[in-house]
Amino acid sequence: MTTLGIMPIIPEFLYDIRHPDAPLDSYPRTPLTLNTPPPPTTCPCKDGANDETAPLEIVTPSAEDNETYYRELEERHNELVGETVEVGLLFASKAIVQLLVNPIVGPLTHRIGYSIPMFAGFVIMFLSTLIFAFGRSYLVLFIARALQGIGSSCSSVSGMGMLADRFTDDKERGNAMGIALGGLALGVLIGPPFGGVMYEFVGKSAPFLVLAALALGDGLLQLFMLQPSIQKAESEEPPSLKSLISDPYILIAAGAITFANMGIAMLEPSLPLWMVDNMGATRWEQGVAFLPASISYLIGTNLFGPLGHKIGRWFAACLGLVIIGACLIFIPMATSITHLIIPNAGLGFAIGMVDSSMMPELGYLVDIRHSAVYGSVYALGDVAFCVGFAVGPALSGSLVKSIGFEWMLFGIAILCFLYAPLLTLLKNPPTSDEKKVRMAREAAATAQAVLNDAKAKEIQFCPSINTSVDVEGKTNEAFESERL
Repeated sequence: MTTLGIMPIIPEFLYDIRHPDAPLDSYPRTPLTLNTPPPPTTCPCKDGANDETAPLEIVTPSAEDNETYYRELEERHNELVGETVEVGLLFASKAIVQLLVNPIVGPLTHRIGYSIPMFAGFVIMFLSTLIFAFGRSYLVLFIARALQGIGSSCSSVSGMGMLADRFTDDKERGNAMGIALGGLALGVLIGPPFGGVMYEFVGKSAPFLVLAALALGDGLLQLFMLQPSIQKAESEEPPSLKSLISDPYILIAAGAITFANMGIAMLEPSLPLWMVDNMGATRWEQGVAFLPASISYLIGTNLFGPLGHKIGRWFAACLGLVIIGACLIFIPMATSITHLIIPNAGLGFAIGMVDSSMMPELGYLVDIRHSAVYGSVYALGDVAFCVGFAVGPALSGSLVKSIGFEWMLFGIAILCFLYAPLLTLLKNPPTSDEKKVRMAREAAATAQAVLNDAKAKEIQFCPSINTSVDVEGKTNEAFESERL
């Protein structure tokens, strides 16, 4: 929630601290028309005559005033486009840091367990939220955003790995991860509107102080429920990051997560400023614009957690990418905030389809193609997520400045359309030769253990020719010798 809550706050806040004499609120939200007088308005005459009316005196701006006004609007437009670059880099810093930390957190969870990294992630997120609350410069906010990357890496990798480890059945794992992603969706749902409304009516620090209090409550729950401690894994050795990266099926699943989230990542820094520039949107409207995507993401993750297992996760993700591309094409066509409702809702729902399908698919691929240790693969899955949220915001500003907001979204839509057919390769992923050999050895060892156990029981409970004793106390062998 802290991550998503800054979307409607930071772009306008940075603009205002750099232009203290001309903040965005000083500009009218609706542009004037060029020297076109409004229709005359009448009012009752003051002399008491009811059948006669006199027009009000209308003062219209002169051509010189209009020229000055539109020149200021053009300057503001250029300032907003230029600031999109810096806002994009600020948003991308979290994903870039998270990208670098994930390969460390993944193997670490195998050595010390999941609970300590998860609690460490909470502590770091709590500190970064406080820095956001009191930061008043671009550098301080950049540091706070980067710290969020470390905290998110610890929390997300540990959380997904813990779920995959606890729920070994593929269907149950999909349901559990759908619920977990639904919890993420709640943060997505509440964050932007909450941040926008609080910034509009209370102030910049207020939403972050509330979020810091919520984070503190989450940390106390972890202390009592999880009781963080070192828990060394007793399972087999985890697969190396090199073997996971070289697995084409894991790369396809991870790539789907990247392209699905890249569109919304590009919208984070650019959509609020585009709304201000083209719609005259207020702060709370910038936050509410993401509300349809948040609600539909919550629905999509909870629906396709169990449904993806039935219809095929590859099909759900493929369909999701196609819907994402279509929604990105329709967003720039909006002329008011109401026009953004349907494409943003479709975008959030489709991203939920892809995330809730590909996250459990990564665990399934590790099960059938590598060893069933999940920290490293979910570190890779989180890397895929971070690539989308690093490349998207970082390129967003430059692309808006060079080719425009519309063509930027058209480009990522085309990439989604082109990538979708690759997911058909996940329909029946083969078991790797290494995994087959390992499974054969395990099966042979199990069969041998069962055979040895059966022999031991036979010797224990069945009389043996060589060891049984007759009624006279002689062994069968001695009795037969004596008889001959």
